Amino acid sequence: MLGLKLPTDPRWVNIVEKNIEDILTDHAFCEQKATSTAISLIVSFPEYTELVQEMVALVKEEISHFKMVHDKIIERGWTLGRDRRDDYVLQLVTFFPKGGSRTTQLVHRLLYAALIEARSCERFRLLSEELQDKELAAFYRNLMVSEANHYSMFLGFARKYRNKKEVDTKWQQLLEYESKIIASLGNTETIHG
Repeated sequence: MLGLKLPTDPRWVNIVEKNIEDILTDHAFCEQKATSTAISLIVSFPEYTELVQEMVALVKEEISHFKMVHDKIIERGWTLGRDRRDDYVLQLVTFFPKGGSRTTQLVHRLLYAALIEARSCERFRLLSEELQDKELAAFYRNLMVSEANHYSMFLGFARKYRNKKEVDTKWQQLLEYESKIIASLGNTETIHG
């Protein structure tokens, strides 16, 4: 369903299980960044009314996910750690050339967002199936559904605002590029790393 070209190595879960505090901190910041992305789309493209409406709803949902993850951190007696750079996202967003029309820029940002959500969904599925901590596994199963909805929403908007065939070609190219990035990651206690 997600179209990812390279699945996450299941051994990544072993790294996560030894570093639950770190993965929860990284996850909390991923939710905060997703909130910021939705706000940025509103600010950058206010003339796309339907997109703005959906992004307002997404801001509320993503910040509630941030709170849920932060609550998990507190429940375990920890405090939110510091944010770390996300090498996955930093590499991913270099794929499309800068510039172009406003619509082209919007479509590229929507495709990046769709792919980040798709990879998060895939990682959450893996955590829900493989974590020994059953309470945390159930938590990730519930979040996985939201990520899948976000992925399809972003991809749907990209297809709405630009020729579907062109978007699907760009999407496949981005998926291929992402598979090369993910091949070199999966060895740290981060959601995408």
